[in-house]
Order: sequence, then structure tokens, then C-alpha cells
Amino acid sequence: MKYFFGRLAWALFVVWAVVTITFFVESVLPSDPARMVAGAQARPADVERIRVQLGLDQPVWTRYAIFMRRLVHLAPTDKADENSKAHAGCVSLGLLHVDLGRSYEQRRPVAKILGERLPRTVALAICAVFVQLTIGLFFGVIAALRKGRSLDTALVAASLLGVSAPTFILGVLLQFIFGHKLRWLPLDGFGSTMIEHAKSVVLPALTLGIFGAAYYTRLIRDEMIVLMQEDYVRTARAKGAGTFRIVLVHALRNALVPLATVVALDLGALVGGAIVTETLFRWPGLGALSVTALVDRDGPVVMGTVIVTSCAIVIANLIADLAYFTLDPRVRKT
Repeated sequence: MKYFFGRLAWALFVVWAVVTITFFVESVLPSDPARMVAGAQARPADVERIRVQLGLDQPVWTRYAIFMRRLVHLAPTDKADENSKAHAGCVSLGLLHVDLGRSYEQRRPVAKILGERLPRTVALAICAVFVQLTIGLFFGVIAALRKGRSLDTALVAASLLGVSAPTFILGVLLQFIFGHKLRWLPLDGFGSTMIEHAKSVVLPALTLGIFGAAYYTRLIRDEMIVLMQEDYVRTARAKGAGTFRIVLVHALRNALVPLATVVALDLGALVGGAIVTETLFRWPGLGALSVTALVDRDGPVVMGTVIVTSCAIVIANLIADLAYFTLDPRVRKT
């Protein structure tokens, strides 16, 4: 528990630091959200009135204090207050409320916008990581067991090509083959039914998964080659353990320790939004949303996506730290 709470405290500090830096960077950028909300033809008096309504007339430190105070606050005890306008954009987490403000462009609570986009990005991230792990582990182990042979050379060359190729090239290729030529899967979009959702996620998940699997293959291969030469593996082989048991029980478990960090970083980054892939496949997730928000200078949405991304990455790393604790007994003694 001491180890867990120590890592949790560090994770919370990282999220606070990222959010703070993003807030002040967003504040100094040369733009006028009030003008954007009012429109290009609005009168100066209307722009100034909107600026006051948004609180943009206050000093940056005051706005920061209000933002942090509203970001996470106690839920009101009175049910009427909870349903009031002041809490209309909040997300309830039991005794706590999270308020990310309102979008300048969509004129809706940011929490609701992210709530619509986040499940789609999480689904894409999980599918992509599943593809990465399945392909990477399988071919990484095969390449290690066939070290120096033609199959090993072919797999290493394929992984190098996969790492070097940009994701949009791979995505366009998959669209051309499976969407245009074979017509097995939709080219892009999200669909309107569960079956259409399932079909639509295949190509973007394969695009992200194949790219990541290429790196996983190299990582697992190199780790397995080193681990298969360790003394405990030689001892297990001398005692008559079969290759299958040696690979899965003795070598692969130790190879998963460095892989846990990479998977955690990938999962956190993917939950934050795979910008290129989501844009290419018109996947309505956080990646596409963050691009639109940056172009429109929609500060509250930008802050919301940054908070979700940073939380996803630190949570994934916290899970990786706990996985270390389980996979490597030496961590428990430090």
C-alpha cells in the first residue's frame, strides 16, 4: 500500500503540472475567444460583454484559481442545487463534481463532449493494443527461437519496415485493399449500429496495431534471446523441462517486465487520441476532437483533452508499476 500510494501521489502531481502548464500556454496564445464566440461581425460592445461573461477580463492567475476550484469540487448536498445551471456541465463522481467548462465553438459542456468521444477512443485503443500484443508476442518469440535463421531475418526485416513506415501510409494501404478493392470493411466513419461500429474499428485498429506490433516484435525478440541464455533457463533445460514450458514460464514472463512500460505508454497515448489515424478514418474520437479544438482555438476543449490524455497516461503508468510489482519479485524488496 505504501508503494501504491507513493506512485499515486506522483501521478497526481504529474497531472497537475501538465494541466497548469497547458492552462498558461493557452492563456498567452494570441487569440480572442470572445471574438470567436461573438462572430466576426459582432460589435465591440458585444465582444466585451461576452469577454466578461467568460471571465476573460480577469487576470490570468484569477482565472487559473477559478478553473482549478471548479475542476474538482464537492457535490452540493441539496438536489435542487445539483440540478442548477451552475452544475449543469459537471460530471458527478459520487461526492465530487468535475467541471471542465463550456466549449466556445459547440456551446456545450466540455464534459459531455468528451463523454461522447472518450468511449470510442478507448474502444479503438484497446483493440489496437490487443493487435499489438498478439502479433508482437507471437512473432517476437518465434524470431527469438529461430535466431540467425531465414525466418528470423524475415521477421526482423518486416518489423523494421513496419516501424519505419508512417501510420497514414499503412492506413491508406489497408483502406485500398480491404475497403476499396475487396469491399469487406468500410473505408472510414463510425456507423450507426453495433455491427457497423465493430466493422469500422477494424481498419484503424489494424493500422495502429501493426505499427506497434513491429516494435513489440523487436523488443520481445531481443529480450527473449538474452533471457534464453540465462542460468535459470539452462537449469530448467537440464532438469528436462520442455521448450514450451521454458519459453512461457521461465523466459517470457521476465520479458514482459520491460514490455509493460511500453504497453502502458502506448495505451495511455492511444486513449489520448491517435490523431493521424482518427483523422484518416474519420473516427469520432479524442484525436480528431483535439485537432478541431486547436484549429478553432477552443480553449476549454483543449484543456479537457489534455486532462483526459494526461490522466490516461499516468493511470496506465501506475498500472505498469503495479504490473512490475507482480511480475518481478525484486521490485517488492526495493
